Amino acid sequence: MGILGLILASVLAVANHKLHVDEDPRIDEVEGMLPNTNCGACGSPGCRAFAESCVGGESNPSQCTVSSPEMTAFIADYLGVELGDEEKRVARLACAGGNHVAKMRAQYSGLKTCRAAVAAGGGGKACSWGCLGLADCEVSCDFDAIHMDSHGLPVVDEEKCVACNDCVEACPLDLFSLEPISHQLWVACKSLAEGDEALADCEVACTGCARCASDAPEGLISIQNNLAVVDYAKNNLATPLPIQRCPTGAIVWLEKQTITKGAAAKKILRKEPLPVEPVK
Repeated sequence: MGILGLILASVLAVANHKLHVDEDPRIDEVEGMLPNTNCGACGSPGCRAFAESCVGGESNPSQCTVSSPEMTAFIADYLGVELGDEEKRVARLACAGGNHVAKMRAQYSGLKTCRAAVAAGGGGKACSWGCLGLADCEVSCDFDAIHMDSHGLPVVDEEKCVACNDCVEACPLDLFSLEPISHQLWVACKSLAEGDEALADCEVACTGCARCASDAPEGLISIQNNLAVVDYAKNNLATPLPIQRCPTGAIVWLEKQTITKGAAAKKILRKEPLPVEPVK
């Protein structure tokens, strides 16, 4: 057995010597400059993989959205490569139905997570597409970029958001998506209910009235399954004009974390939650 062990060890030693591939020492250096959050926002599975990609010329340093601009510039200078011009992306929520405007058909009592509520009959909200407000997204965010407001809706701090995708994966209703900051024309709704049916569940729902599509440059907005959809491939045509006649304010204009609704949008003065109205 001892002789066999020596033979196998020798074979492994020879194989290691023959097959060994020298690694670029700059990978360790770049990895040390990165934040090591391993969030995946850059598109790589971790900071080590991103460092390898940068050193190999497959990625540019600006793709790391967690590092400061100064650090990404330092990494680019160290590697002697272009910094790159990566547009900032942020998490956006396709729902504005807080508890003061969206009706509840039942009182959910159970594990206080959105995923559990969805599994237990949908969580009690009248709009089956609406945010349940149990903060799975807030809990999942390691960057303190999401906080729940007084109406039970998550609010994203765009300055802190690094587009790590955790909130997207955490939301069981697929209400979050990662969007370039230039996507300023935004539909804050995912309801596919039609007209009055949508309004019966939520006062700020998109009713599919098509006024925004009529007012927008041709092809920018279409109505699909009773919901306004923005074609961001034509983002150069984006303008605040389509929000102006929206009667519910479901389509908005976003700029520097300010949400602007159109002049025709119904003014919501109510602050307190709506009472639970069981299905009859």
